[in-house]
Amino acid sequence: MDLIGRALEMGQGALDEHESKDFLAGYGIPVCREALAADPVSACELATRIGFPIALKACGPALFHKTEIGGVALNITSEARTREEGERLLTLPGCKALLVQEMIIGKRELACGMIRDEQFGPCVMYGLGGVLTELLDDVSFRIAPFEFEDAYEMIGEIRARAITGSYRGEPRVDMRALATILVELGRIGVVHREISAIDINPLIICGDGTPVAVDALVLLGARGGQDLHPRARYATEANA
Repeated sequence: MDLIGRALEMGQGALDEHESKDFLAGYGIPVCREALAADPVSACELATRIGFPIALKACGPALFHKTEIGGVALNITSEARTREEGERLLTLPGCKALLVQEMIIGKRELACGMIRDEQFGPCVMYGLGGVLTELLDDVSFRIAPFEFEDAYEMIGEIRARAITGSYRGEPRVDMRALATILVELGRIGVVHREISAIDINPLIICGDGTPVAVDALVLLGARGGQDLHPRARYATEANA
């Protein structure tokens, strides 16, 4: 059984972060290298295999607000701190496992996602990432499905469109890869009607210009906007 089917059978309202990125990777969306650990000892083994520095996160299908509850530890550079943070994270409500993730280094953060609007159906959102998504309200939308030409137009519609160009020694963003992510999000929305929303934030631009999904959430079921993750709910309201 696939990830979506298994999650629905178990009554989950969402895929956890690791499952979400695994699902998106199946559609060719680039995601960071990561693995799940059941305990701090296993987390240390995985961290050594992935290579320090790492990010360590609490993981579970009900953990929509990891940052707010202290569920994310960044720039971990040793096994000792991996064990310490792992023990702490496992005490958090809803934490079922530890997500050991490579640290993606990049100066630019974008966001994109899909929301299922009651009137228009699946719609794809693109804009600035991190806290700037909600703070600056700089986003663009398209009703799915759409073609690459539409994706390129989306990228050029935000006020901060210069962020995808060469910037302070950083190369131009791989526009084809970025457009592909948006097109594939639209395709997912059309094919998987059981998905109510997808949130990728941040989508970090690596040093070679490649966009990589560092955090992602896939919400399931026909849910109203009040039940959505805050960033997905924000996108729904912006599209109204």
